[in-house]
Amino acid sequence: MYFGSDNQTGASNQVLQAIISANEGACDAYGEDKWTKEACEKIAQMFECDAEVFLVNTGTAANSLALACMVEPWDSILCHGQGHIINDELTAPEFFTHGARLVGLDTNEPQLSAASLSKHLDQGAVHPPHNAIPKALSITQATESGMVYSVAQVTELCSIAHQNGLHTHMDGARFTNALVATNCTPAELTWKAGVDVLCLGATKNGALAAEAIVFFNKDLARTFVARRKRSGHLLSKGRLYGAQFCGWLENNHWLNLAKHANAQATKLSQGIEAAKTTRLVWPTMANEVFAILPNATIGQLRSSGAVLNEWLPSFLPNELELSDSESVVRLVCSFQTTDAEVEQFISHL
Repeated sequence: MYFGSDNQTGASNQVLQAIISANEGACDAYGEDKWTKEACEKIAQMFECDAEVFLVNTGTAANSLALACMVEPWDSILCHGQGHIINDELTAPEFFTHGARLVGLDTNEPQLSAASLSKHLDQGAVHPPHNAIPKALSITQATESGMVYSVAQVTELCSIAHQNGLHTHMDGARFTNALVATNCTPAELTWKAGVDVLCLGATKNGALAAEAIVFFNKDLARTFVARRKRSGHLLSKGRLYGAQFCGWLENNHWLNLAKHANAQATKLSQGIEAAKTTRLVWPTMANEVFAILPNATIGQLRSSGAVLNEWLPSFLPNELELSDSESVVRLVCSFQTTDAEVEQFISHL
């Protein structure tokens, strides 16, 4: 019963076979190979636009390098208070941006709201040049609470940001899970809704280690090549990134992997809702399930082989209260999650 995280699973067989095929023989280095070129072309085609695409191996590098292209060191970056960039990437965004400040909003809500964003921006910088001025908005899709922003929500948030002179960034570590949940096109959920830069994650959804930075606003990509090299994120054997994306995208493999993970999470959440002593924290929209379980149950599950993570209660909605005998847990399904794992977990409840 492995529900620890979707980045703890291996790569799909199709992605592994693509790597094996690309491993044969010699080719140009530093991303000049045919696989990287093909992958970048496929990604641009997938988004129906002439985007500038670059590949790296971690989500932290992708987010941090992308944001560094969007702000100056004395600016600030607005994001959700639970966002990965502000809570789980140490100070990498600040390091890569040379000091731009991250400001978290709506920490106790599952998503960033247009009302909160507008209110914050309407306040403005009180005493320039003494205060950092917001220059970028980062949206996590799907969010750290497993929720998904609709096209309408993304459009509204990006519109407010652009009206106030901010660039827009989407942390898409679980973008594919969000995409299949919204049943729209990649273009509709990104640049058509106002997103300037997307960090498209494949690692959590079937790749070994592959992330793409997609610049819909190509002007923002002006310094990326130099920043990637300077930071040590230009891989000499770049075909390993390109091959992963080629295998990942072929025959809608990436979408099928995410559909499976989402479907397993839905079944898991239905079982949690049906049990008498457990309850969901937020609706399950993608492949993450957040639930409140008795501590005794958590102990019994772990003794039976379940892998799950307890979550910070400070992130709970204000209206939800925990007793001393309860804890919040996060359960993540992946493309490898089986029916048997889900059924066994539910039977223990």
